[in-house]
Amino acid sequence: MNNKSSNLTNHRITESPNHRLTELLHHSITAALEAGKAILDIYHSDDFEVELKGDDSPLTKADIASHNVIMSHLKATHIPVLSEEGKSIPYEDRKDWSQLWIVDPIDGTKEFIKRNGEFTVNIALVENQKTLLGVIYVPVLGDLYFSTSEIGAFKVSVNLNDYDVSTLISQGNKLPLEREDKTFTIVASRSHRSPETDEYINQMREKYGDVNLISKGSSLKLCMVAEGQADCYPRFAPTMEWDTAAGQAICEHAGFKVIDWSTKERMLYNRAELLNAWFLVKKV
Repeated sequence: MNNKSSNLTNHRITESPNHRLTELLHHSITAALEAGKAILDIYHSDDFEVELKGDDSPLTKADIASHNVIMSHLKATHIPVLSEEGKSIPYEDRKDWSQLWIVDPIDGTKEFIKRNGEFTVNIALVENQKTLLGVIYVPVLGDLYFSTSEIGAFKVSVNLNDYDVSTLISQGNKLPLEREDKTFTIVASRSHRSPETDEYINQMREKYGDVNLISKGSSLKLCMVAEGQADCYPRFAPTMEWDTAAGQAICEHAGFKVIDWSTKERMLYNRAELLNAWFLVKKV
């Protein structure tokens, strides 16, 4: 099959003039989908041992399996990788990286353990602290979100048993999508709601009147904004860089802002402190 994406109409993708970025998008999509296969093999089995990491967050065999698959694919890019399940990399070693991959092999491990399907594979490419490319795969649903700074953001459904990355890219539907219900909609965390988030929701009710509320796990919250299913996502609780980098890329490339609550500016990456400040995702 021709590796170049087809020139399609109806808001679908055309071939990026930056062939290197197109190549990196192919690598990252393949890594995410193959990691999804490894995750689902464990998800549908009885091999569900859970251990606790140093911060008491859960770790499963699926996290490790996904990490190993992703690393095996991204090594061909010769770009360094910062992964939640990888070895700790001191800031002194990574501060001069102009490009890096930021990876969460399973975002939403708690949702994985609950078997509610609301977990994702997150891969982002960051250049000079800004998101250049994002891939989020939702293994249980088969939904793939992807974006680059050149082509925008897209969503496509994937059959893991028979897929071609070039075809998937060419068939992506451009984000955001239209939604019928125009009621102001907020997406919030399923597992990590805070009093400050509830206060923000109440402020939006005062401003807009009727407000719809969606609860989701993992980076699906960012995807809901990028897709147009929600108008904003306030996150006034802790997250790490690998929780948000891919989702921020997809949101930004779909025309939304991800604002660092402390600086009131675009949230940046590969910082000395990998713990994110609070942030807000909203329309530009």
